[in-house]
Amino acid sequence: MSAAGSVANIDHLFRRQHGQMVAALTRIFGMHNLKLAEDVVQDAFCRALEIWKVRGLPENPAAWLMTAAKNRALDAIRRERTARNFAPELDRLLRSEWTVASTVNENLGAGAIRDDLLRMMFSCCDPAISEESQVALILNILCGFGVDEVAAAFVSAHDAMEKRITRAKKILAGSESLFEVNSAGEFATRLPAVHRALYLLFNEGYHGACAETAMRSELCREAIRLTREVLTHPEGARPASFALAALMCLNAARIRTRKDSSVNLQTLSDQDRSQWDHGLIAEGLRLLECSASGTELSQFHVEAAIAAAHANAPSTDETDWRHVVSLYDILMQIRPSPVVALNRAIAVGQSEGPERGLMALDAIGGSERLARYPFYAAARADFELRLGRRDAARRHFQDALSAARNPDERRYLTQRLAACDTLSPCGAPARKHHARTGAPGEG
Repeated sequence: MSAAGSVANIDHLFRRQHGQMVAALTRIFGMHNLKLAEDVVQDAFCRALEIWKVRGLPENPAAWLMTAAKNRALDAIRRERTARNFAPELDRLLRSEWTVASTVNENLGAGAIRDDLLRMMFSCCDPAISEESQVALILNILCGFGVDEVAAAFVSAHDAMEKRITRAKKILAGSESLFEVNSAGEFATRLPAVHRALYLLFNEGYHGACAETAMRSELCREAIRLTREVLTHPEGARPASFALAALMCLNAARIRTRKDSSVNLQTLSDQDRSQWDHGLIAEGLRLLECSASGTELSQFHVEAAIAAAHANAPSTDETDWRHVVSLYDILMQIRPSPVVALNRAIAVGQSEGPERGLMALDAIGGSERLARYPFYAAARADFELRLGRRDAARRHFQDALSAARNPDERRYLTQRLAACDTLSPCGAPARKHHARTGAPGEG
């Protein structure tokens, strides 16, 4: 395995284990000692990096990390049990040397950790915490996002996000224990915020504003994993949960083809559909069918239906664009935004031609919010190029290039700018820049 591959695998391992370990340790220490749980996990990770750098990866890295966390948890309990109170139901057992080790081992078992992960997810969605802060907590605590990454997900400044997370953690610290997921009413109340957090997590990996790359597949995997955890709970297996999981699977199925062999972003029309993950597509379509029970229609249902329209189409030209436009019309009713309107305008351009696409772009309300979004200008540029207006296309591609957020986007838009001089105006191919995915060629 290459050094880069090894680093990526370790990063994925740490992200996967971070939430599980913090949740399990918080179950032992108590919610008021969340900071202690995070410190113990961070210490275990640092220790792992030191030792693995010398000895190489152990046969079971996850088990190694959990053992390290157990040892550090025992050290912390023994060191601080005279100065701290721990989880109310475990406090007495943790104060006795006869029972402390067995109590820690029992509560860090595989079954307990799985339950605690879900409990922490819902604990982060306390009604006393704003929805945006709830999402930020899940990203930070359960997914191992640093403050900068959470800030990027919200297009927010580092300092502002750090203050938001700190305030939210203070509210969590007022709770004695993790949320009880067996309370059906409370579970249902908090479920929408959990959905939103997982949706943002997936999108940050799929088309985030990261300065280094346009795509981080490990974040997509984490979002899918956590969404599957929600589906394991009877109260979590609801239509919107199935629809969200379907959306993730259908979009993730295209990840391997979103870049070519030269690591350049590819449009949907350029992707080799035979290389899409058809196992994930099948799972996504099955989940979408499961989401059809009942009368609930969420934004996830509509977005998953759009993704399914692309997954089922043999090619870009054979996509049912009129159906896609109609789905965006529904999405505009459920969750209107300039970004959704941009997606609709692009689909209109595919369905009815570039002139109608430009008209739809002009009709977007609040489009000033899209001024710094590169694929808004790129969509306009493509429509202009398809109409043979090279100079206008060139200007818009230059605007898009100036708003590019990472090298992937800059390379792609540089290529599109060059196309203004090399492609035949009348024969310029249609390029679909899907705003929701933040990268060319995604539906």
